[in-house]
Amino acid sequence: MESCTEFIQRKNKQFSQGNLIAMKDVGRKGKHFFKREAWTFMPQGNIDKKVFIFERLRAVKIEGEVAYRNTTTEDVEYRIGYYIVGQIGRKKDVWTWGQFCPMIPKDDFEKLINKAREDGVILNT
Repeated sequence: MESCTEFIQRKNKQFSQGNLIAMKDVGRKGKHFFKREAWTFMPQGNIDKKVFIFERLRAVKIEGEVAYRNTTTEDVEYRIGYYIVGQIGRKKDVWTWGQFCPMIPKDDFEKLINKAREDGVILNT
């Protein structure tokens, strides 16, 4: 199985290719497309099979109809997520995107925010 360090190296290389991220609109009639401008990874302190990601995304385009508002290319949004090694089914022993809202230990939260600042993910306003 791929180690945490190997996983982070692989994702950094993949993200450096600059592929757009497509996300379904909440109304399911459109899609939002974002460019990942900056990101940082950090393993969870007490679990070696969970890695947090903090991303800065810039809206690039939309397709279809959006439920609440139009997105412009000036919109910058942050996303905190995580990858975890699956435990069941076809995801067993495979790094996979976390499906739910990330839960982060209190000792790791400030470390993640500080790392995102240090790595230039969080823009100074």
